[in-house]
Amino acid sequence: MNALSFALRYRVGFILLATLLLASILVPGFFSLVTLGLGLDRAATMGLIAIGLTVLLISGQIDLSGGAVFAVSGIVSIILQPTLGIGLAALVGVLTGAAAGMINGWLVVRLGINSLVATLASMLAFRSIAHWITESQPVSGIDMMFSLAISEIYLEIFTLRSALFLVAIILLHFWLVYTVPGRNLFAVGSSAMAAEASGINSNRIFFSGFVFASTLAGVAGVLQALTMNTGSPVFGSDLTVMVIAAVVVGGTRIEGGRGSALGTLGGILTIASLTTAMEFQSVPAYIQQIVAGCILMLLVVLDRTIRTRPLTGPEVPASR
Repeated sequence: MNALSFALRYRVGFILLATLLLASILVPGFFSLVTLGLGLDRAATMGLIAIGLTVLLISGQIDLSGGAVFAVSGIVSIILQPTLGIGLAALVGVLTGAAAGMINGWLVVRLGINSLVATLASMLAFRSIAHWITESQPVSGIDMMFSLAISEIYLEIFTLRSALFLVAIILLHFWLVYTVPGRNLFAVGSSAMAAEASGINSNRIFFSGFVFASTLAGVAGVLQALTMNTGSPVFGSDLTVMVIAAVVVGGTRIEGGRGSALGTLGGILTIASLTTAMEFQSVPAYIQQIVAGCILMLLVVLDRTIRTRPLTGPEVPASR
């Protein structure tokens, strides 16, 4: 393996190292436990959604509604607190995310609508629902002390949200690499017709992927709402671009058939470090979006123009 091939194969690690180096220069004390803990907690919000999107992209599908599902699920978990209590309301919020995934799966699998079009439409619908049920105003929970409790930092760096994200990304890695369903996912993403011919039910995989992705978006939205003791129809409005950029930075291919959980972890940490550094430098949010969009475009172009040997799975090389 020559130097160029090595650099391309492990580009996620190189990009992450370069980003961390840049962040340490721009942000004094970036590697302090406090700053790292805050950055990891921030990354976990994107990361939970990115886990679901990784599964969908590997299968050859995409979901643009994650940010809207994030908002709706959080709102539901807040407005039901006076009636159901915090715990049960949070569960209903997560189930709301799962229901949104079922709708997306039905549109794509049963009606045969392209996933880009279907989830763009559902994104607009879910965001409108969020504005409708809140009258476009933030809603507050019933117990601020509970919000403080779930925001508590453990071992000087981990919160409940960041710990959940890290556990989930490790479980996804083992599922993709060491289980038959995980390998089937790559087969479907590489060629759904060939996978069907070998006895794999691709429609079931697609439907399950949409439910899984929206459920995790619901979990992320509920945790965000509980942490802030607030639900808002504008929450998650800028998450979709950031999450897609992070997953693509991690090496997951938009067309399907290639990706990895550890790559997504690297991509999430890269985007989170970059946005944290820009925020410390008071860079406006719209500039951050532009930077994320440029990174996304550059990596897609790189994937098209440089002939590499793509991976059919996280560790297994295969020729084009």
